[in-house]
Amino acid sequence: MKNGKTPDPDVVHPIPGYDNEIYVRPTIKNPNITVGDFTYIADSDFESHVTHLYEWNGDRLIIGRFCQIAAGVEFIMNGANHQMNAVTTFPFYTLEGWDMEPPALSDLPLKGDTVIGNDVWIGQNAVILPGVHVGDGAIIGANSVVGSHVEPYTVVAGNPAKVLRKRFDDELTALLLRFRWWDKSVEEINELIPVLTGSDLEKVKAELTKRMA
Repeated sequence: MKNGKTPDPDVVHPIPGYDNEIYVRPTIKNPNITVGDFTYIADSDFESHVTHLYEWNGDRLIIGRFCQIAAGVEFIMNGANHQMNAVTTFPFYTLEGWDMEPPALSDLPLKGDTVIGNDVWIGQNAVILPGVHVGDGAIIGANSVVGSHVEPYTVVAGNPAKVLRKRFDDELTALLLRFRWWDKSVEEINELIPVLTGSDLEKVKAELTKRMA
């Protein structure tokens, strides 16, 4: 282990003396947000990046393990959506003095939970819109606005975000999705680092295949 220390998912500040990068999970207070071990954000407060997450909508933000979230990323939840099947989109019911009861949930364009997979890199100032699902190993480019599902190990960017390329061929992608390195123990992952960070992808395929035999 580096410097004699074991990686600890319960530590808030994984870089000693630096407060603007935190492991997210131990800081979460909202019960509708779930974040896996070792996912970090380049900020000191994660929940301020999650907007319009209201209990009455019933939606959740679910983020996997080992995700890397850059500064300025925003997760916009379903509470930001206004009624669109009526003449006006103005939300009278949220404002003082107007005689309107909240619309039925069926009248609101709710898109369900927002789900981010494992080992996802979200670039600076990207915006993730309600109900989006991002697959394992995906990369979201800086300043992207993501309104559609993103397949595993795919690079997307732009406004609206569009697919730029697949990160790997189908064989390696399938191996990685079966191997699920992020679910292994800290000791196993530490031992796997040469494989996970190696740029000779044919060797990586061979090693993963051997380990799953």
